[in-house]
Amino acid sequence: MTSTLPAATKTQVKVPAQRTAAPAAGSISRTTVPAPPTKRLRTSRPDLLLCGLLLVAIMIVQGWNIADYPTLSDDEGTYLAQAWAVQEGNGLAHYTYWYDHPPLGWIQIALLTWIPAHFAPESMTVGSMRAVMLVISAVSAVLVYVLGRRLSLPRWAAALGMALFGLSPLSVVLQREIFLDNLAVMWTLLAFCLAASPSRHLWHHFGAGLAAAAAVLTKETMLLVLPAVLLTMWRHSHKDTRKFALTGAITACVLIGLSYPLFALLKGELLPGDGHVSLWDGIAYQMSRPGSGFILTEGTGSYGVLQSWLYYDRVLPLGGLAGALLLLLTWRWSVTARALAGPALAVAILAGMALRPGYLPAMYVIQALPFLALVLAGGAASVTHGVLRRRRSTTEKRPLTWARYTIAVSLAVAAALYVVPRWYDGNHTAMTFDANAPYEQAAKWLGSEVDDPGDTRVLVDDALWLDLVHEGYKPGLGVIWFYKADLDPAVTKTMPRGWRDLDYVVASPTVRRDAVDLPNVKAAMENSTAVVTFGTGEDRIEIRKIQTAGGDR
Repeated sequence: MTSTLPAATKTQVKVPAQRTAAPAAGSISRTTVPAPPTKRLRTSRPDLLLCGLLLVAIMIVQGWNIADYPTLSDDEGTYLAQAWAVQEGNGLAHYTYWYDHPPLGWIQIALLTWIPAHFAPESMTVGSMRAVMLVISAVSAVLVYVLGRRLSLPRWAAALGMALFGLSPLSVVLQREIFLDNLAVMWTLLAFCLAASPSRHLWHHFGAGLAAAAAVLTKETMLLVLPAVLLTMWRHSHKDTRKFALTGAITACVLIGLSYPLFALLKGELLPGDGHVSLWDGIAYQMSRPGSGFILTEGTGSYGVLQSWLYYDRVLPLGGLAGALLLLLTWRWSVTARALAGPALAVAILAGMALRPGYLPAMYVIQALPFLALVLAGGAASVTHGVLRRRRSTTEKRPLTWARYTIAVSLAVAAALYVVPRWYDGNHTAMTFDANAPYEQAAKWLGSEVDDPGDTRVLVDDALWLDLVHEGYKPGLGVIWFYKADLDPAVTKTMPRGWRDLDYVVASPTVRRDAVDLPNVKAAMENSTAVVTFGTGEDRIEIRKIQTAGGDR
């Protein structure tokens, strides 16, 4: 079903010349949406060639050395272990599923990793399974290009947005990791592309609602971006069918989104109660997490997160914010600014939430990366249109025209000289440095030096959990995700003597950092001695053997 169009667009009706009124001199067009590109991506050879070349470059940079950089994270291990549990038919998590996030994210990871895990079960580890994130990165990068073209960016600007999104060192590092945010961004970009469809089919708008729901069920924080999707749909839908488009999209999104609380209700886990987890408790936990301080206050956790982003790249975060501000200031007379209203709103919302003194995770910026890239590219297009594409007036002297062109070229060269060396250094590190050797060495030691893995209990972070499962340790109760030794009753009831029922603790940076708030883990660390250490400094991994008062367990 398609939107209702004016009759003149449906049939080739010849209109007498005298009935076609020309706009009055000095009048301003009331068209709210620029004309869509004349060719679709799939039928435009220049677009296909440019997008394809950029995609190859992005895949090489992101894929090279992907298993060894950046350092494996506990969150990656958690999501992959939960995907493994889904594959093995062990439920929605490798321990008790407690509604910390909707499960759709790691169900998708389970589907993506099913084929390699089926043929090589031992490959189901964080480092090797990072390769599947290249699929997500590829789809997202293409969608950024498509969205840029659908929002009427010129070809070079859409390509710039795609390059910013895929080749920024910040993007390369974060998009390599097995994070739910990366999958949610892919669905969000699909929702934007459908909302900005030049065909204006109603089913495209319904599809946008479905894609938006999939994004939220993948990572619930994508709720923040939904107003930007609706704004894009409002601007790109036809006025005669706009109310049907918006109603259909919102209805589709809400109905699919309600499947999550319905699932909890059917399991009897919607509200708190004795002896079971609940969706309400999961939401309450996420909403009550201690804040990490104001992002611009030195010494706070949020400030440290911001500095970690800027360490990898200053161009995309700061340039994207500057691009959004430029589009805002030129809203009234810039077609590009009006076309990019949706991405600019997304940047504004996400930046505003980051400024609040609440909890700010390191992967939060992933949700903003495509929109920062688009508004930065849009800002560059707006400046270029104002400087280079403006026709020389009859009164403008030729030296002034050449001066405008010279300034524009100088700015472009200066930007390239600033960006390219810094991006080269950041991406060179990502493509050559091995940050995960200590994890690999620890996994090999525990697999070869422990006599009876099947009867040994080890505390580890989730980055190593699946490695040890493949080495023969019993999942769940033999190799134990260290949080569960204090927080999961299903695990603590198997430890009547507490830490004394454990044999080893693998003291990774994550374990050492969080042990202070976990009594069993803290006691295990204090009552153990390092057998072997891999790596040095804060990134070292110690394998510590636990000693009890009566000797070994």
